[in-house]
This record gives sequence, C-alpha cells and structure tokens, in this order.
Amino acid sequence: MLFENAYFIIGNAYAGKSTMARLLAQKHDGILCGENWHDSYPEQLDPWEFPGLTYTRDLKDWHDFIRRTPEEYKAWIDETARECEILELKMLPEICKKGRRVFVDTNISAETLKDIAPCGHVLVMLAEPEVSARRFFERPDTEKQFLYRLLLEEDDPEAAMENFRRGLELINSRGEYDRLMNSGFSVILRDDSRSVEETLRLCEKAFGL
Repeated sequence: MLFENAYFIIGNAYAGKSTMARLLAQKHDGILCGENWHDSYPEQLDPWEFPGLTYTRDLKDWHDFIRRTPEEYKAWIDETARECEILELKMLPEICKKGRRVFVDTNISAETLKDIAPCGHVLVMLAEPEVSARRFFERPDTEKQFLYRLLLEEDDPEAAMENFRRGLELINSRGEYDRLMNSGFSVILRDDSRSVEETLRLCEKAFGL
C-alpha cells in the first residue's frame, strides 16, 4: 500500500532528522511521528519475536548495555531497526487515516520505502560518518546523557568510551553513508554553516511542500 499523505525522513545520526520532522509537522499542521515513535505501540512485545526491542526493556543492569563489543552493539542496532520497521508499518495505516500530512522520522529501510512511499515523499539526511560518532554525546536528550554517565562510572572510563565509540563508528560507517547517498532519494547533507530555517526550506523543496 502507498501512504499518500506520509513524508519519511531517513539517514544517519546527527543529520537533523528529528528536528526537521518536528518543524515540518509544526509548519504544515501535520502529525509528527518523531524519534522512537514506535515506543507507543499498544501491545506487549514478545521477546522471542522482538529480541532487539525487548532487550532494553528487560535489561537488569544497564552497564551490560555499554560493555558489549562494537560488533554486538551494531548487530543489536540492525536487529532493532528491523523490528521497529515491523511496528511502524503496523501503526502507520491508522495514523494516515486521519487525513493530515504525517511526517515520519523513521526506521523503515530505503528498500521498503521504495514500495510504500509515493515519489518525492522520502528524504535522506546525512552527516559525515565521523561527525555522527564523535558528536553523539553532545546532544542534551536524556537517553544519550544517561549512557554517557554510565560510561563514566566504569572502572576505566576512557577504555569504555573508546569501546562504545567504535560501535558508533560501525553503525555510522562510510559504507552505510554511501548506501543511503545512492539510494535514489533526495539527499540533504548536514552543513553547520546553514541555518535551521534554510535546512527547513530545503526539506520543503525536496517534499514539494
């Protein structure tokens, strides 16, 4: 099915996806499906069906989260993204029935979006891979600052931070960047010399708004 009134933003970390989805929804009287909007899925998730999403739900000691190897962290991210796509595709039909534009900061893959999004309704936002990893903890949101504090509590905070950053580098790799760059969708690259308003206008142009 095509989600005619939905506009999807995908990309890597620190590219501005969440900010632009929020501003577009505000300006165009739309419905915002913001970062991690799948968390509002109404049903209890089965850990056998959704091992990625239930990993943090059922976690006893959050220090175990940050102690994983970079490869384990990357594998968990990939699995969680796959599970999030399942939930988002279940939730979107009801949201889109409301008749307003829907702006989606999404985990849905580029491959799936080619089947469900009308032409011009997908935008890729990208930051340079090293920026995505290096500036991860500069964001003030609660989740990232919580992880930062956990890393500082480790016996060797410097080694713990380096291990976690290697995981971020795997997730935000040059290969992933190039794959999204060449996905066939419109692309906006992060440019710190550009204002938020200017970036918003670029998003509107990409979406034909």
